[in-house]
Amino acid sequence: MQWTLVIPLKPLARAKSRLSDTAHDGVRPQLVLAFAQDTVAAALACAEVAGVAVVTDDALAARELAALGARIVPDTPRAGLNAALAHGAAAVRAAGGGPVAALNADLPALRPAELARVLSAAARFPRAFLADAAGIGTTLLAVGADRELRPAFGTGSRLRHRESGAVELGPDAVDSVRQDVDTGDDLRAALALGVGPRTARAAARLLIPGP
Repeated sequence: MQWTLVIPLKPLARAKSRLSDTAHDGVRPQLVLAFAQDTVAAALACAEVAGVAVVTDDALAARELAALGARIVPDTPRAGLNAALAHGAAAVRAAGGGPVAALNADLPALRPAELARVLSAAARFPRAFLADAAGIGTTLLAVGADRELRPAFGTGSRLRHRESGAVELGPDAVDSVRQDVDTGDDLRAALALGVGPRTARAAARLLIPGP
């Protein structure tokens, strides 16, 4: 079974405001783009992934991510994260069948083999999700070919996805799929896991204090 991943990405200038204590406005957009580039590159290198669709209206991000091999879907709803994901999933389904998974764009430490383990586990269920490292949010929501995505991402999404009937996945040794980056502490945790080359270069320009 191969999956198509749908990855949402805000306009870079408006993304990751909670990283302002670590990355100021002049460098944060490039850091956010690096997160997305490393996430997409790792996802496309995963044996379980047939393709990646990025939902974004950011022209720079669209150009750079398309160069990596992602399909770009314009965010025509412009109604937030979950609307973008539903729109992206519908666009993917219109182009063909198969299972679909929503994946965060801020997983700079993502490992293809760990993503493969999560997707293999998800294939056993009609609809399943993976909680983030904090145990509050969600980094991946997966559905079979005949199911609607019904995304409920955002603060507290772990509970919402569970209450919606999605099965919570618990595979071992998939830290890189759980470690999204919203804060400076999250970035330090991702760096400790080992980030992709673009994030490593972007983060090297920052002063990242230790814990």
